[in-house]
Order: sequence, then structure tokens, then C-alpha cells
Amino acid sequence: MSRVATVSLNEKQERILQYLREHAESRTYFKSRIIAKDLGLTAKEVGTNMGALQAGEFDVSVEKWGYSSSTTWMVNV
Repeated sequence: MSRVATVSLNEKQERILQYLREHAESRTYFKSRIIAKDLGLTAKEVGTNMGALQAGEFDVSVEKWGYSSSTTWMVNV
């Protein structure tokens, strides 16, 4: 799958986007700390980089959903 709009993403953002693409078919909600653990990042790094994914137009939509022991993101394909 490719990006819908031309947006320059850094390496961490690309990794997070790929992770979401791979997992969004089977689930809708993602916690920053779980993504971070799976990708070898910190939850803060994930949260900081999700902003670029929210702002861009991609084949997945990302919305900050809530906060309970870690930020939760709603992701739709």
C-alpha cells in the first residue's frame, strides 16, 4: 500500500505507519506503549510521531481516542 498524499515522513513515522497498516485489519484501537514495545521505541516517541500521521492523508486514518495508562489511538483502514 502507498501513501495517498505526498508527505515527508521520518524513519520512525514510516515504521509506525507500516505497523498500523499491518495490524489495523484485525484491530481498531492501539496503545502507544504497545506500539512502542513492538517497535523498540518509547511511548513518548510514538505519541510524538503519531501527530504527523494524523496530519497527513494516508490509507489509514489515525485519531487520538483516549488516555488510560497510555494514549489510545483509533485507527481505520
